[in-house]
Amino acid sequence: MTSHPRLLSPLQLRGQTLRNRIVFGAHTNNMSDLGIPGPRMENYFVERALGGAAMIVTEPVPVHRTGVLTRGNLLHSSDEIIPHFQRITDRVKEAGAVICQQLYHVGAHGDSDLSFAPHWSPSGAPSYHDSDGSHRMTESEIQELLDAHLAAAIRAKKSGFQGVEVWAAYHSLLDQFWTPWSNTRDDKWGGSLENRTRFSRTLIENIRRACGEDFIVGLAISYSPGYSVTLSAENLCEIIDLHDTTGHIDYVTCGYGSYLEFDGIIPAFTHAEKLSTPLTAQLKSIVKHAVITSEASVRTPENAETILSSGEADLVSIVRGQIADPHLARKTTEGRAEDIRGCISCNQMCWGRRSRDYWISCLINPSVGREWEWGGDRFTKAEVAKSVLVVGAGPAGLEAARAAAERGHRVEIVEALPVIGGQFRLAGMQPRRAQILDLMEWYERQFAKLGVTVRLNTFLDDDEIAAHPAEVVVLATGSLPDETGFQRWLPHEPALPGLEAGGVWAPEQVMRREARLGDSVVVYDEGSNWRGVGTAWALAEQGKKVTIVTPEAFVGKEIARTAADGMARSRMAKLGVKMLTEHCIARWHGNGVTVRSLLTGEEETIAAAALVMATTNRAFDPFPESFAGKATHRIGDCTAPRLAAYAFHEGRKLALSL
Repeated sequence: MTSHPRLLSPLQLRGQTLRNRIVFGAHTNNMSDLGIPGPRMENYFVERALGGAAMIVTEPVPVHRTGVLTRGNLLHSSDEIIPHFQRITDRVKEAGAVICQQLYHVGAHGDSDLSFAPHWSPSGAPSYHDSDGSHRMTESEIQELLDAHLAAAIRAKKSGFQGVEVWAAYHSLLDQFWTPWSNTRDDKWGGSLENRTRFSRTLIENIRRACGEDFIVGLAISYSPGYSVTLSAENLCEIIDLHDTTGHIDYVTCGYGSYLEFDGIIPAFTHAEKLSTPLTAQLKSIVKHAVITSEASVRTPENAETILSSGEADLVSIVRGQIADPHLARKTTEGRAEDIRGCISCNQMCWGRRSRDYWISCLINPSVGREWEWGGDRFTKAEVAKSVLVVGAGPAGLEAARAAAERGHRVEIVEALPVIGGQFRLAGMQPRRAQILDLMEWYERQFAKLGVTVRLNTFLDDDEIAAHPAEVVVLATGSLPDETGFQRWLPHEPALPGLEAGGVWAPEQVMRREARLGDSVVVYDEGSNWRGVGTAWALAEQGKKVTIVTPEAFVGKEIARTAADGMARSRMAKLGVKMLTEHCIARWHGNGVTVRSLLTGEEETIAAAALVMATTNRAFDPFPESFAGKATHRIGDCTAPRLAAYAFHEGRKLALSL
């Protein structure tokens, strides 16, 4: 018996058996080496196949020089990629997964910095990716792109892929043809529905004819209800019905968002879950041949089972969930869903790194992108088991303790607070971030299974650590707020002017409910990230009158890379939060602050009962450099205060070296 019967049932596609209903859907991992899929990309996909995914749809390949979008994109129009992909497809199929490749062109929404080519589109509309315009394609150029898609599909088949997924999502090229707002052509490619779908129908028919009846052809679309000009659910159903009646498409993957509704494409924790099911349920009622895949915020096996068992889709694409835990499918199959490391929907190292054009990783799973050198999430036992003492149960200490125990070491972790998690747990107390608290519970379960000794409410001094029988000491004592209130953009002031008046607090004190704040609060957010933004949002949710002040050009600048900043500002604005940008705190008066414009130097005073200073923390490391007779290591914020991702990374990296 299983609690996920529908999710774990097999499905047939063009003669291929999918061992369950879990897809690792297409996404840009940006891992190519000068356009060639190398060991980083290879082992990234193989790890998910070994982890039990039924079907993997790989990194989208641009079909044409005008479609290059990222620095890590695969080579377009080149057979050079074939032997490299053959190695990947062989290994993935050997591990039991079906493998397809997504083919894409972004149309108007290109990136000239990377393509060094004009963006080709149906009608010459502006880009929503950058500030450029696009080129209205001629008839011969339309044919050129049809030929390019076909050549890419043939190349994929030669590479060993069992199918391709044609990309029409997020208002990409095909979606631009479909949408009357972006297709104003008056020839056979525009106007009527038949004309607007001619490009996609011709493209898919060409692929079916060239690649054969045993070749899987999927179609990726998205539901983006935020703007009236994008296609409605009814429009999309009509379009898919037209394609489905040909019998050429085998599945339709439905995501969410678009280049106009960008934060929905990879929805952070600010969004709801299961965003595409309103459309997939409608699609299920009209298709006669294709199966329907639900994508967008399908995080967990429980989400997936609910979608499938209610008949809202036939397959689920769990992308970030299988980035965070590549063995999600296998653990579900083995009845160990409680062992799945749940994605926290932070977008910090997946979309956050991709948005800066790096290869992707994961905040809570630092092996992502390093599978080729770290062995993924499959730990090898250490040659010699050692006794390890970890001091501090924040992100660095938690991951060091867990990974060391996975390798067979005897681990004890001590924490001065009554709970694990450190400052990261406090982040989980901010609005909509409770998935972090779920992660803390996951660590507790893993420690219990691995036999890790956990001692809470325990502060060890130098002598106690020195006397401890452990052979290895790992110091992960984290960081503390800077009690001086020093501001980076007032470098001549060693401390906040007026600090002695009292009433100045750190975000950690606020989230622990230690701060006495009154009704009106100013939050100075120097980092422009969740430490300040999330604290301001939490205070506003409590009914406080909040003003957030930042030296940056807009509130949440550092979380813009996660595409969650707009939603955070919207929620705070609706709660009445005032946002003052490009300002610093000139003086605290005890009952208000004088703020100074970094643009003009002008000052104004804002009444407030309390001031919260979200400035850079200071490392907390009160211990000697080393302890006699013990190998001593320092990881995480106690070496330098940084984002949580780097603490998890250092914890895993150290454990692998022990």
